[in-house]
Amino acid sequence: MQTKHFFSEKGWKNLYSSGNILLKVFYTLSGFLSRFVTLFSISKYNYIFIHREATPLGPPWFEYIASNILNKKIIYDFDDAIWLPDKSEVNKLGQLLKNPGKVKLICKWSYKISVGNKYLAEFASQHNQNVVIIPTTLDTEYHKPVSLSKAKDIVTVGWTGTHSTIKYLFPLFPVIKELQQDLSFDFLVICNIDPEPDISNYKFIKWAKATEIKDLNHIDIGIMPLTDDPWSRGKCGFKALQYLSLGKPAVVSPIGVNKEIITHGKEGFFANNQSEWKDYISELIQNSELRIKTGKKGVEKVKSKYSVIANKERFLSLFT
Repeated sequence: MQTKHFFSEKGWKNLYSSGNILLKVFYTLSGFLSRFVTLFSISKYNYIFIHREATPLGPPWFEYIASNILNKKIIYDFDDAIWLPDKSEVNKLGQLLKNPGKVKLICKWSYKISVGNKYLAEFASQHNQNVVIIPTTLDTEYHKPVSLSKAKDIVTVGWTGTHSTIKYLFPLFPVIKELQQDLSFDFLVICNIDPEPDISNYKFIKWAKATEIKDLNHIDIGIMPLTDDPWSRGKCGFKALQYLSLGKPAVVSPIGVNKEIITHGKEGFFANNQSEWKDYISELIQNSELRIKTGKKGVEKVKSKYSVIANKERFLSLFT
């Protein structure tokens, strides 16, 4: 098995930074060159596993050559509604050059398709009958509760995500602010950018792979707000699963796969409006027994349905 990335680590970091247009062009051209060179080495492999796309811009030439000329079996994997236009405010030039319409073509050319939820499967099944739903899968040896060095005197409500998902958090800032008028708690954001909300007891941790689990374990109550739209319905619930895997009760928007990951009142709570967000966060802040009970149920849910062990055979079935 061999893994090939389109962008190098430096190129990836540059892609989502402002400016540096020439460097963006350089790293992008380097990625295309690397993909072209890769075509000359794939003859020795039985399967080509492609996550989302082989190239981020333009037509699916790599997939076409691999499937239709070199007769390779493509396993196509995606965990977002990537056939929809990307409305990200970051790197707008790149968004203009993307070709979301290629997703259906890659589906048609693929041997099998792996998707993360039923909504994605419905789209993929329009173009290929060999579709396997494999939910977001966590390594429970990595994602597990850890004991913090100091006992906590105050509850922490937290959110984790990236620059592309932080927009979902903004509408909850007034709720957090209102709650703090009556309750004492910290509010933590773990992200690659600091939203700098006007909120008391606010803490920010810049996301880092090396400290990811330790940082997430500072959270006592995880939140995952979403808007009800096609893109959100395609999400695969990684944020909610992270909270649950670490024994943290989650308050989430009941949208898409969140409704499968969480049973309301068991591993967490569904919040449909600001009033419900306030009520459920408040209840969890004030009830430590409920947090512990709900957190344990979350760990059990992840191990039974969303762990590597639970989905091993389903994943291996892609290669038969």
